[in-house]
Amino acid sequence: MAYVITEACIGVKDAACVAVCPVDCIHPAPDEAAFTSEEQLYIDPGVCIDCGACQPECPVDAIYPLDEVPEHLAAYVAKNAAYYGR
Repeated sequence: MAYVITEACIGVKDAACVAVCPVDCIHPAPDEAAFTSEEQLYIDPGVCIDCGACQPECPVDAIYPLDEVPEHLAAYVAKNAAYYGR
C-alpha cells in the first residue's frame, strides 16, 4: 500500500484527493452510494501507484505514505486495506 488515509478524514471527506488520483483508487467517491454512509475515504492498496498526487490536495493532512504513518495512526493501515477486502 503506497498511501493511507487516516483519522483526520473522518467526517470531512473533502474528496479533492479523489479528483486528482490518476488511477481512481480512492473510494467511495462523491458519486458513489457509499459516500454518504462511510465515515472516511480509503485508498485501494492494490491500485495505488504511489504517485503522491493525493497527499498535497488533502486539506486536513489525513494522507500519509505507508512508511510515514505516525504510530498513533497505525490502525488506519489495516482499516484502509480492510475496506477493499485485503
